[in-house]
Amino acid sequence: MALLYLRAVWPWLRKDTAVQHKEADTLAFSRSVSHPARTIEPVRKSAPVTSADCVITCYQGSCMTAFQASLELDLQEPSTASPVANAAAVDGHSQLVAAEPKGVVYTQPWVVDLILDLSGYRAEDDLAARYAVEPSAGAGAFLVPMVRRLMTSVASRRRSVADARESIRAYELDADVAVQATRLVVQELREHGLSETEARDLAQTWIGVGNYLLTSPQDRRADLVVGNPPYIRYDDLPLDALEAYRRLYPTMVGRCDIYVAFIEAGLRQLSEGGTLAFICADRWMRSAYGAELRRMISAAFGVETVIEMHDAPAFDDEVAAYPAVIVIRRARQAQAVVASAGPGAGPVAGTSLADAVTGLAHGRLTEVPGFTATTVDHWFHGTRPWPALEPHQLHLLKLLEERFAPLEDENTGTKIGIGVATGADRVFITTDPELVEPDRLLPLAMTADTRQGTLQWSGHYLVDPWAKRGSLVDLDEYPRLRTYLDTHGEKLQGRHIARQRPRDWYRTIDPVHHQLTSEPKLYFPDMKLTSNPVLDRGETYPHHNLYYLTSKAWDLEVLGGLLLSRVAQLFIEAYCVRMRGGTLRFQAQYLRRIRVPDPDSLPEPVCDQLRQAFRARDRDAATTAAITAYGIADHANVLAC
Repeated sequence: MALLYLRAVWPWLRKDTAVQHKEADTLAFSRSVSHPARTIEPVRKSAPVTSADCVITCYQGSCMTAFQASLELDLQEPSTASPVANAAAVDGHSQLVAAEPKGVVYTQPWVVDLILDLSGYRAEDDLAARYAVEPSAGAGAFLVPMVRRLMTSVASRRRSVADARESIRAYELDADVAVQATRLVVQELREHGLSETEARDLAQTWIGVGNYLLTSPQDRRADLVVGNPPYIRYDDLPLDALEAYRRLYPTMVGRCDIYVAFIEAGLRQLSEGGTLAFICADRWMRSAYGAELRRMISAAFGVETVIEMHDAPAFDDEVAAYPAVIVIRRARQAQAVVASAGPGAGPVAGTSLADAVTGLAHGRLTEVPGFTATTVDHWFHGTRPWPALEPHQLHLLKLLEERFAPLEDENTGTKIGIGVATGADRVFITTDPELVEPDRLLPLAMTADTRQGTLQWSGHYLVDPWAKRGSLVDLDEYPRLRTYLDTHGEKLQGRHIARQRPRDWYRTIDPVHHQLTSEPKLYFPDMKLTSNPVLDRGETYPHHNLYYLTSKAWDLEVLGGLLLSRVAQLFIEAYCVRMRGGTLRFQAQYLRRIRVPDPDSLPEPVCDQLRQAFRARDRDAATTAAITAYGIADHANVLAC
């Protein structure tokens, strides 16, 4: 179960040490790279010591960094203490309560069994000797099957039930939900022959009310951390709670969801060889806010399995969560299984679904209904995004990345950029050619001008306050411009950039590079269902919803044919974060992922085919020519040609 909304009250939080993170994803990522380690100041001696304070003091100094390979947490050894502190009632200083309204998302039983099997938590093994943690237990979607497997293991090995007393720990923030989970676990234990008293005592030992993110650093190392962590956007968290979580979990940067912190916390708790197995949203795998988590994983863990489940019936209710199953082990990276589950995915008769999917990936099976799967020998390093492709497409992507150079390349003089952001489009964009002095108006290309596949200028102009030398113009030399800007002075001066630079109150956010107007270029609208490069022959300047490409070596119509093809689109599909409805983002960071052949290596007949396909906006013809250009005829079926 995942709580969709959470409220936390932190009276003990020191406001003066709070770290504010309100930057956009890209800015947050760039700053996190330059500041890899964050330290936590000690709690003031005069402050009352609470359970939350104990968590904070565990992370003082240099021990809390996303990049340390050892990932030590100063975890305590096993004890007979109560498994989870009730964070809502410790000396009145730290309260964590679920707020209304509250939603839940239940994981389908077949998905739970798939995840438990993939993680190796199987009844035929000695589960009493392991320590398994469920960080967000909910009403027991994972917990009850875990108990069932544990008790079956205990019976088959003729162990005492007492041997399993320290084998599971389940955290749940909501006390009422924890009561429900306890009732279901007691019911399961009764079916294994325990009395009501024995069952309730054992269930209450395993299940506690508490916040995993705060309490887990005091817990011991785990062999397994498994479940469906909460889905809570950063802007739905109270600011104090968000700041505290960010200090404890350095990978929680930018516009992240709280499940990023749960993944980091779970990974940190793992013993050597231990496994984290979650189903959660997969956007962190490609977005800027997941960069530090990806870095942490590649530094000290091995990815074993990733199963994309966007279209699979993974939950009892339909939710737009973009889920994926991840299985990550605290061990060296080895061969990984990559799979995709479609609408027809579900349990298979007579065998473990996990074994079937793994067999499909390794070629031992030819079909598993609803699944495609393959293996990859190497995983992705550092902050590099993890591609989101069908397994058979992933092989082609890796081949292209190994053989060809990036689209943006100094050797070909190819550059990618974004159009001008003004901070006040209603002031700086006009269709009146007489509004100000003629040389203060630049023809401006808008996203709508590219919709037909050719540039059809709509008559918009940029009111240009920039001189060609890169500074702002002297308004005394442009009386009509001054009069117009003065009319909107209050709005312009209220912008953030104007408050930072009061003397430059009439600037656009981005400076204007005038030579770009006359330079031939390809435009890419930010959001499209398919790749749509559009040629500008040197007539307009791009608005900020358009990305552009210039090149010294490429014939832009030939390159446009390549970028129109499904080969180029494969890179965008792999790395961009899709919008609802399948809309792709053609932002600079994703365009730079595209690989292309050397323009001098292309035979003239292939160049002509690409050029003609681009002019005709013929995606199929462009793809056919691109397959020849890349030399990937053996992979044409992957591109649906």
